[in-house]
Amino acid sequence: MTRSNDTIRVLIPLKLRKKNGRPKIMPPADYSPSEDQTQDPHILRAIGRAWGWRRRMEAGEFATIQELAEAVGLAERHVSRQLRLAYLAPEVLKRLTCSREASAVSLYDLCFLAGETWQEQAERAFHDISAEL
Repeated sequence: MTRSNDTIRVLIPLKLRKKNGRPKIMPPADYSPSEDQTQDPHILRAIGRAWGWRRRMEAGEFATIQELAEAVGLAERHVSRQLRLAYLAPEVLKRLTCSREASAVSLYDLCFLAGETWQEQAERAFHDISAEL
């Protein structure tokens, strides 16, 4: 049996927050990630899908979101929400896809940023971690 003075306690300052509906352990604020850290694959896939849907709609393949949703076999609400990712600010898209920066908001919240100004999108997508907690 271990005596109390033989125990070593290690404290690691971490934060818990939800990302994509699941709890995620976040590192301390002063932690700088390594260069090989990649973007969440769900976000990259959703952006690619949204751009594909946008191109198909602009080409006249589908007249409404409802037609598109039926063709891809997804709910109209889901397609409508994710289609907004194709209208994010160019700077936000560049940082998410090319620079592979991690977003400070979830994929769900990222879908709603398209309605804001381009400057507000960048600020909220990459710097506003404290507002989400």
